[in-house]
Amino acid sequence: MLGICRGRRKFLAASLTVLCIPAITWLYLFAGSFEDGKPVSLSPLESQPHSPRYAAAGPRERESLEVRVREVEEENRALRRQLSLAQGRAPGPRRGNHSRTYSMEEGTGDSESLRAGIVAGNSSECGQQPVVEKCETIHVAIVCAGYNASRDVVTLVKSVLFHRRNPLHFHLIADSIAEQILATLFQTWMVPAVRVDFYNADELKSEVSWIPNKHYSGIYGLMKLVLTKTLPANLERVIVLDTDITFATDIAELWAVFHKFKGQQVLGLVENQSDWYLGNLWKNHRPWPALGRGYNTGVILLLLDKLRKMKWEQMWRLTAERELMGMLSTSLADQDIFNAVIKQNPFLVYQLPCFWNVQLSDHTRSEQCYRDVSDLKVIHWNSPKKLRVKNKHVEFFRNLYLTFLEYDGNLLRRELFGCPSEADVNSENLQKQLSELDEDDLCYEFRRERFTVHRTHLYFLHYEYEPASDNTDVTLVAQLSMDRLQMLEAICKHWEGPISLALYLSDAEAQQFLRYAQGSEVLMSRHNVAYHIVYKEGQFYPVNLLRNVAMKHVGTPYLFLSDIDFLPMYGLYEYLRKSVIQLDLANTKKAMIVPAFETLRYRLSFPKSKAELLSMLDMGTLFTFRYHVWTKGHAPTNFAKWRTATTPYRVEWEADFEPYVVVRRDCPEYDRRFVGFGWNKVAHIMELDAQEYEFIVLPNAYMIHMPHAPSFDITKFRSNKQYRVCLKTLKEEFQQDMSRRYGFAALKYLTAENNS
Repeated sequence: MLGICRGRRKFLAASLTVLCIPAITWLYLFAGSFEDGKPVSLSPLESQPHSPRYAAAGPRERESLEVRVREVEEENRALRRQLSLAQGRAPGPRRGNHSRTYSMEEGTGDSESLRAGIVAGNSSECGQQPVVEKCETIHVAIVCAGYNASRDVVTLVKSVLFHRRNPLHFHLIADSIAEQILATLFQTWMVPAVRVDFYNADELKSEVSWIPNKHYSGIYGLMKLVLTKTLPANLERVIVLDTDITFATDIAELWAVFHKFKGQQVLGLVENQSDWYLGNLWKNHRPWPALGRGYNTGVILLLLDKLRKMKWEQMWRLTAERELMGMLSTSLADQDIFNAVIKQNPFLVYQLPCFWNVQLSDHTRSEQCYRDVSDLKVIHWNSPKKLRVKNKHVEFFRNLYLTFLEYDGNLLRRELFGCPSEADVNSENLQKQLSELDEDDLCYEFRRERFTVHRTHLYFLHYEYEPASDNTDVTLVAQLSMDRLQMLEAICKHWEGPISLALYLSDAEAQQFLRYAQGSEVLMSRHNVAYHIVYKEGQFYPVNLLRNVAMKHVGTPYLFLSDIDFLPMYGLYEYLRKSVIQLDLANTKKAMIVPAFETLRYRLSFPKSKAELLSMLDMGTLFTFRYHVWTKGHAPTNFAKWRTATTPYRVEWEADFEPYVVVRRDCPEYDRRFVGFGWNKVAHIMELDAQEYEFIVLPNAYMIHMPHAPSFDITKFRSNKQYRVCLKTLKEEFQQDMSRRYGFAALKYLTAENNS
């Protein structure tokens, strides 16, 4: 460091020499060039041989003047060479695996006062250069509540992870909904060197609920005020971000700015880029008090330790109480109160260059924060219009945002080599299980899929449902991929009860689904449909994992285990609830079977009764499910008996039986070893039978399978011999596991398989 400082001193000295010596020389010449007390001009024009002054001078004076000018020019050339050599020796930013030093650029402020503030704020001595060590943990706090904000947080986190080179510790102040969603997401994301802690936002409501707030963020928009009290007492500094932020650079550069704070500066903020706090937006516009244009709180650097010593809690409360006597409520949530405090105590703020918070609301001066793409650091979509905001370069900003929105999050599971990470039990167990597999096994990819952890985003859209109080409620459970999306509206029209769906999508497909759902009146009118995104990874369709995800997040006592290609009969939801009571499912182990039929016609006049269905069955418009290709799968349902049945009847398990059933929520999960096509439902029904479930066929229930193109997995099953060999091997291993778990009673499954 001492060497760097000496080098910079030489650099500074050389620069001063270049500036000062010519000035001194010209002053000397100017002072020495008087004729009879009158100055002799030394302008370039008059020093030329043909100038009047030059012509009037004597030969000796002209010669003397030319010599002095040549001497000055020679000295300038020598100094320029020295300066260029000094620049060549100046050390650049260090890179590699040792440490990383971030030099902070000056801001591109939008006013003279802002430019002055940036220059003053960013000036530092050699010994105070901002340095972020390679393995230094960067702490980030985000307030998040609800389903939509949880999606926004994911895009923000992606943009941070994409650029980051340091371990990260996210502090998420979240309500119960956001915590459930994001805890599952980060647990299944398994990003190295990332730690996440949650703080219950609902418990903090009493701290700020006394403040009336008109902002669309509601009560959660005030919670940044209480971070000094909420975050751990030993946490000294933190970067606080709104959920509508997108990073275009390494967050370590922003973290390095903490080293520039001086004196009592405890808040790092960017000046507000709209005219809101100037009070001239409309007639009688009366904003909260602010210093100049005020500051935007979408990006905040907080020195927590100093704020606590300054009694920040008391400071902001007193200010808010005083201002609310006249203002009655806040318009911009916490931002109004932060600005009122800064107005009284301007020494608290360190003004960040405005490229750390380029605010894209309407009518802002954000365009003055950047001259080129490389100037951008942080983009803030702080308008309620979000991506529809008016800005000259909005297309560029929108594309940058969409890049992270649709970016494959699995690619962000990058190791930070050389940085020790905390022991993760789940990760260690996964590595142990994978290490025990034989990579030379021809079925290795099948076995590996069983242990693959798929990133999962629960409740991708708003979900709101309270189960019926009579404990008879039933949720339809299914899974799908992008090519079955068109079935959603039809199912919603046939089934009015709650639905739990697991969708196997890529990040880009998830956004396509979001746009599709938001554009559908049918889907948007239903708040009792839970959409859980399981992100694509690997070469197989993890059908049973998807079913388990959808089953696990059901709030009703009973599940209807269906598939996305089936339309339930009209009124099935209410019929099943009555059957639950009739068959006493609450106190007995029963699986109620809903008989399955199919049509080969894409346009079908759906039967409105059992009688109408039987008529269509006789006419050949409908068939029993898989009658042509896989009779064994549903033959035990005994369709001949069902035609005339008026009461529920019991059937026995048989080999390859795979009916669609209604069971209690505590039923066993599906076996994850079965992926793609084959035996995924068969194994589950076998497990139910081993646990002594009774199979009861419902006499007045039915569902119809709609035609579709063959899936990619069934195509692989039919065309790939090794696929079929591996499926047979997995079946045998499953049966052996059943024998170990259920003993003598499980022998019948081996016998039945041999006889089939």
